[in-house]
Amino acid sequence: MMNNNIIIDVTGIHVYARHGVMPQERTVGNEFVVDLRLEYQAQSAVMDDSLEGTINYAEAIDIVRKEMQCPSQLLEHVAARIRAALIERWGGISGGYVRVSKPNAPVGAQVDNVSVTLRF
Repeated sequence: MMNNNIIIDVTGIHVYARHGVMPQERTVGNEFVVDLRLEYQAQSAVMDDSLEGTINYAEAIDIVRKEMQCPSQLLEHVAARIRAALIERWGGISGGYVRVSKPNAPVGAQVDNVSVTLRF
């Protein structure tokens, strides 16, 4: 049988949310960028050309947006919630990562962004 390992990458999901340790971050909010990589076996999608046999990346983006609306202090916690929600929806996910980036992090230095990547 042929190997049908599939990787879906969704990069640059921009979301405005209220994550952070500082009170202003949780009140005013900030822009965040989420990147996903989802790995799975896609036997039926490859053979049948059916959406039921794959991960619907539009639905994955909706899951990211929903999880980003629940404020957290830590980006690690946000990434873990996103991972859990994706795996709950598609139990066949065998690996990947969730990266949550904060482009305007208040760190007292000029940086392009701060990000946390949760690999699984």
